[in-house]
Amino acid sequence: MTSATGAGAEGSTMFLAWRELVFARARFGLMGGVVALVAILVVILSGLSSGLVNDGVSGLKKLPVTAFAFDEGTPVDSAFSRSTVERDQAARWAEEDGVADAALFGNQLVNAEGPDGEAVDLALFGVDPDSFLAPAPDLVTQGEGLAQDDGIVVSETVTDLGLGVGDTVTVDRLGTKLTIVGVLDGQHTYGHVDVAYVPLATWQEIHAGAGPGDEVRPEAYDEATAVALAESDGADLDLAAAGAGTGTAAVPLEDSFEGSPGYAAETLTLDLIQTFLYAISALVVGAFFTVWTIQRRHEIAVARAMGARSGYLVRDALGQAAVVLVGSTAVGVAVGVGFGALLTSTAMPFSLEPVPVAAAAALLVVLGLLGAAAAVGRIARVDPLTALGGQR
Repeated sequence: MTSATGAGAEGSTMFLAWRELVFARARFGLMGGVVALVAILVVILSGLSSGLVNDGVSGLKKLPVTAFAFDEGTPVDSAFSRSTVERDQAARWAEEDGVADAALFGNQLVNAEGPDGEAVDLALFGVDPDSFLAPAPDLVTQGEGLAQDDGIVVSETVTDLGLGVGDTVTVDRLGTKLTIVGVLDGQHTYGHVDVAYVPLATWQEIHAGAGPGDEVRPEAYDEATAVALAESDGADLDLAAAGAGTGTAAVPLEDSFEGSPGYAAETLTLDLIQTFLYAISALVVGAFFTVWTIQRRHEIAVARAMGARSGYLVRDALGQAAVVLVGSTAVGVAVGVGFGALLTSTAMPFSLEPVPVAAAAALLVVLGLLGAAAAVGRIARVDPLTALGGQR
């Protein structure tokens, strides 16, 4: 008899929970609207974060590199602008076990002018045309690969400035002329500046501040920013041990991204904003279901008095929260993706990627459920006699 009563209470409570979603749709709709707005903001921030990362380090990400070895003692966050390594250090790295290849890599931001005087900012990647760092032929969609002393292979985004194969850009103050001989497939940028691959010898002259006809100190042709390392297949390279005695400190490719101008500050700022949004969502959902549980205290007490188990009532309340969270998050993500599609056609660095968006949506739902769980946990502490007595 008791079990039948309990089962009936649980059945009626389930029915009541679903009826509440319909008859209290204004309240649940308002709660869902808040969650949907948070979901829209999370999607937009995810797109901005991905866009800024691509705009800051896409050129580095597309290099066939496992790690970079910088001058020992150089802070990673300024390594690409402060580090200087030499050719013999690259040779020593090439002899290490687990290193398939090692080559000098130069990195420098320059201001230049196009053929019609237009301003062109470039991130010069100095590489040996015969090394593994040179752009692969399948990445060059227009023109040819890196070969000429004064030829450069540029990111596809440079064409947005009206430049193309055969055009010449002149480096400011030095007067060095660089001719575009090839265009890469897709975006290759560093520090929000378009990448231009340039022969290492030409990069070394520009880095030394030598213009056409200027004398260059001989040792400049043995210097670069870093040693680019490619790990052998199946190797588990210990960068610290392998680099001992080379006068360099190696870091994985992902860690080197911090050397891109503004990368750490931008990503940390957006991550902090997203963290606050998740926290706000959990708190708002928790507050809503706290109030909602208090308002339902009499109905919960009746169900408890009829034999409904606390665990069942908690799961039932969390089911309500899940319906609201999943539905409103799905709507918010859809609106955010639609709005983001409009932003991708602007100059704003914005890129929607499925995995980060899906992860953000899932995290929003999970944290919302945790907030709701903290609120509806008080259901288990409802005393049927006290609660019913308070309604007389």
